Amino acid sequence: MRAASATGAPPAPAARRGAAAGRSAAAGRARPAARHRAAAGAEPLLLRLGRRRRLRVVGLMSGTSADAIDAAVVELRRDAGGLRQTLLAFHSLAMPPSLRRQVLRLCLRSARVEELCQANMALGEAFAQGALAAIAASGLTPQQIDLIGSHGQTVRHLPAGDPPSTLQIGEPAVIAQRTGIVTVADFRPADMAAGGQGAPLVPAADRLLFAHPRQARLILNIGGIANVTVLPPAARPEDVVAFDLGPGNAPLDAAVQQLTGGRRACDSGGALARQGAVDRRLLDELLRHPFLHRPPPKSTGREEFGAEFVRGLLRRWRLSPADMLATLTEFTAAAIAHGLRAHVLPRLAAAGLWVAGGGLRNPELMRRLGQALPELRVASTAELGVPPEAREAIAFAVLAAETAAGRPGNVTGATGARRPVVLGKIVPP
Repeated sequence: MRAASATGAPPAPAARRGAAAGRSAAAGRARPAARHRAAAGAEPLLLRLGRRRRLRVVGLMSGTSADAIDAAVVELRRDAGGLRQTLLAFHSLAMPPSLRRQVLRLCLRSARVEELCQANMALGEAFAQGALAAIAASGLTPQQIDLIGSHGQTVRHLPAGDPPSTLQIGEPAVIAQRTGIVTVADFRPADMAAGGQGAPLVPAADRLLFAHPRQARLILNIGGIANVTVLPPAARPEDVVAFDLGPGNAPLDAAVQQLTGGRRACDSGGALARQGAVDRRLLDELLRHPFLHRPPPKSTGREEFGAEFVRGLLRRWRLSPADMLATLTEFTAAAIAHGLRAHVLPRLAAAGLWVAGGGLRNPELMRRLGQALPELRVASTAELGVPPEAREAIAFAVLAAETAAGRPGNVTGATGARRPVVLGKIVPP
């Protein structure tokens, strides 16, 4: 699949009108745009969308760190060569600090149901604002967008629970009403209902975005959690393997927040870790974590590597902040290398490791990753035509289009589901 860069041109007059309409929508006023879909006639929505060879879709993503809402406006075209995408615009909307604190509280066991209800609606409003801002940046209006695909914000992911369960919030009905655009959301439960772990879901889109007819490629995402998609040459859906490797930025961010009393959200650029020394005894303990030694398919989340995990470490290990950050940064790099060596590299001669996600902005983490995997060339997904910050938002645009066309969006080799299934719930405006 070929990808074009986000346009840098200023919005056309139509886009400015779209942005003004978006501000009105975000304020909660009724939008005439919400009614333009009904004018298309009585033909069922999915038949109309599924038959189109070209769709304009907004993909929305908020990761484990809950620091921003990423929105990608993508044009998707299906032809004899497969699905092709052009990125029309990418916009990252910083999560309001009060809303971020509210979301992070939900990840604690002490969270209350009323907080969950309120955060669900508030996040729906924030996701809608992110979508409208990206649409305005693309030079389009909401009326020119066919679909929104929203991953939502994960607040629980319990694939090993009894029963297995997952919960993403960010009310799609609010997104649909504020934008006037059909919204697809809540992608993970359908895979779980088919016996899968509900994650990772991005591999289906990775195959369309990154597969090469002759090269084997590894696509690594370092968000709050690190995960990999393994793409053999000319990969078919049944050939793709993907799984969570373990911690990404989640323990690093949690450690900074706890060590600074909330004054800092992250170790910007890895500056603090660069000043410290790795404590080998702690690193050895961390590398014995049971998750790292489970075979794929497997997925994890903040429940295993988030704030409570770090709180326990800080209680038991009296290290300087710099040494703690150095050790946790080394842990993330070593866990990624361990997972690839244990489950991928013995069976696949990969052309390289292409990285996306917030971890790419941490040069200290990337330096340690390169040292941990000297046998692989490590590069950004930008080299393959997909901006690393936009990769997951683009993926959920692709998954929404697959859902609208009635095509499965899960990769059974990644999630462990018994069969491919159509993902998500569709909410009309």
